[in-house]
Amino acid sequence: MKKKIIIIGGGVVGCAVARMLSRYEADILLLEGGEDVASGASKANSGIVHAGFDAKPGSIKALTNVEGARMYPELCREVDAPYVQCGAMVLAFSEEERKTLEKLYAQGEANGVEGQRIIERDEILEMEPNVNPEVVCALLEETSGLTSPYELTCALADHAAVNDVEFRMETLVERIIKQDNGFLLVTNKGEMEADIIVNCAGVHSAELHNQLSENKLNIIPRKGEYYLLDHQAEPFFARTMFQCPTKMGKGILVSPTAHGNTLLGPTAEDVEDATDVSTTAGSLAKVVEAARRTWPGLTLKTSITTFAGIRAHCVTDDFVVGAVEGVYGAYETVGIESPGLSAAPSIAKRLSQQIAQEQGLSLKAEWKPAPRREKPFYAMTLEERAAIVRDNPEYGALVCRCEQVTEAEIRAAIRRPVGARTIDGVKRRTRAGMGRCQGGFCSPRVLEILSEELNLAPTEITKCGGESKVLVGTVADALRKGDA
Repeated sequence: MKKKIIIIGGGVVGCAVARMLSRYEADILLLEGGEDVASGASKANSGIVHAGFDAKPGSIKALTNVEGARMYPELCREVDAPYVQCGAMVLAFSEEERKTLEKLYAQGEANGVEGQRIIERDEILEMEPNVNPEVVCALLEETSGLTSPYELTCALADHAAVNDVEFRMETLVERIIKQDNGFLLVTNKGEMEADIIVNCAGVHSAELHNQLSENKLNIIPRKGEYYLLDHQAEPFFARTMFQCPTKMGKGILVSPTAHGNTLLGPTAEDVEDATDVSTTAGSLAKVVEAARRTWPGLTLKTSITTFAGIRAHCVTDDFVVGAVEGVYGAYETVGIESPGLSAAPSIAKRLSQQIAQEQGLSLKAEWKPAPRREKPFYAMTLEERAAIVRDNPEYGALVCRCEQVTEAEIRAAIRRPVGARTIDGVKRRTRAGMGRCQGGFCSPRVLEILSEELNLAPTEITKCGGESKVLVGTVADALRKGDA
């Protein structure tokens, strides 16, 4: 099988690139090693659209962060993904830390960040009454925002798919070989060929780069662990609350999410195993200790889960975006760690334009709009709920009580252009299983609906692909074994 373009990696950057390249006349395939898009770093990060004050002026990080953040409101409207421009504060608890804020402010000015100023203790406490009263000052960033990274990634994939991009999951690219006319990709599902490749492979991106380039790159997997608190009628904080950053990153934050939960974390620990997303008591204790510096009243009574993500830290400390030097037809995004989510729209725009110009791609006569989804049931008024249940009785069957997700929404998530195929896939698209009981109530019914929609036996349905089957057999099987 040969394609004009093969994109490697179905995270937010890969799907954003796929969406932008779908504007052009080209046969495009996206390969994802996981069971779904957004199955790596894009499902386990803070969901923050950073204003752009933290990146070094003149770096690719700074350029794409600021440009990408400005693109977010319109992008999320176009693809029907969550976005909230809530703002952020970076807190200083000493006059020494004030100097750090002044440096960050100057960096923000150099990067072209708008809506930033340094504010003092009284104004901070008026805006955020739960913050530590020992705070001295803060850098206020009004343009910082929030999105749901996995919902955005799924929406980008859907928009690419309706414009003829093909998606293949659980297809891991193991090796890339340069040929006279393009590339041979060796995968766990066989060999494939492409005229053009785009490496968006996250923590594995340097490995693929090094197979093609003499200029070697090194990715250090950096783990971050989080606590997630249940959503409240009134959020504890209206804005993302940062502490002064360190050389390992932006530090422990306390932040609302796009859906009203509160997020604590992440830690930053360099690890050898890029697949190790386990959480540890020691690291989570560090999260709590550090978060209480921002929020002394922190309690874990409303904690509903912990999780970890791996970010791809490149030793160059900057993004690598563009053509692979000396390898015609190969393009890449390497080392896309924070603020990679913020930068993704800009990276996709710039890279797709470069590919189109250098490879002579022409724009399609028609670029179809992103598919629209019904307003979430939890956000509907009583009148809207009554009307939609009359039209579709499956909206009257509540499957996930915690997040108020209906049977109709779950079936729609499976039927999307790049639809859910696992219990976690349903969760990322609908929030079924993301509430206080973490799927304890709704998972059996979600499994049953997946079985019906995919025409698979219940024993074949998985939590997250691979061998993560939820059921090991049937009662009849167990009885027969007992008889034997």
